[in-house]
Amino acid sequence: MRPFRRRAGEPARSDAVAAPAVTSSSARRGPGRVHTGQMKPEPGSLAEYFDGWYADMTQSPAKDEIQQRHLGLPPDLLSTSLLGWDGIAEAVAGLRLPPGGTLVDLACGRGGYGLEIAARTGARLTGVDFSAEAVRQAREQARQLGAAADFRVGDLAATGLEAGSADAVLCVDAIHFAPQPDAAYRELRRILTSAGRVVLTCWEPLDLGDERLPGRLQRVDLGAGLTAAGFEEVEVRDRPGWRARERAMWEEAAALDPGSDPALDSFHDEGVRVLETFDLVRRVIATATVP
Repeated sequence: MRPFRRRAGEPARSDAVAAPAVTSSSARRGPGRVHTGQMKPEPGSLAEYFDGWYADMTQSPAKDEIQQRHLGLPPDLLSTSLLGWDGIAEAVAGLRLPPGGTLVDLACGRGGYGLEIAARTGARLTGVDFSAEAVRQAREQARQLGAAADFRVGDLAATGLEAGSADAVLCVDAIHFAPQPDAAYRELRRILTSAGRVVLTCWEPLDLGDERLPGRLQRVDLGAGLTAAGFEEVEVRDRPGWRARERAMWEEAAALDPGSDPALDSFHDEGVRVLETFDLVRRVIATATVP
């Protein structure tokens, strides 16, 4: 496996080194949000960084095909994260959406998971992401599917939604991107109505504070975060089967030759890095209820 490649003058994109904001497709490259966030752009540049990352995806059907194949997803479900088909079913059960209820897909990316769950449950969907490009793509996907949905720009800790406006909130593989996780957990609690449900998926370190992991992952503790924010019925469950599929996907990503495809390039380099610390984290799904 080759090491992460850098262009001349480009700083390493690791969790400890800040990466510059990127503004052109030739300069956009590096790890994506798909897994653990092993990069740390300058303050204020993270949304712009992901705008470029999402834009690259529109030119790379090969990356989507690999990811969909390993996760068991249909071609029209544009995932950003690593929730598979069986995971979607578990999320639906955990959300307990009432008929006609409102679902908020927080950090929705291209909208695939929220659109699928809304189609299954008949929920009204609101998707929130800090990347304007992700929101644009989510709106276009909803249009192509003929689905009614509201996608808007917002932050994990500042969605812009009214208090108590959601019956359920889904956040797939993204809560660790909040600069202040406690604020993100409180925002989940704020926008949910009484008896509302939240479903989170993420990765947690086997040993909290393990310095071999990216900084964002060292501190992930979904149960503690939800409990501190005032949720009840908090459950965090291991999903080793999901993790096994992820390993197979990252092994394929690490072995491929990305050529000149920028999204495959990022996917390949991410696979190399993820495998180095793969066994230091566990795959989890958390559910909780607002009192």
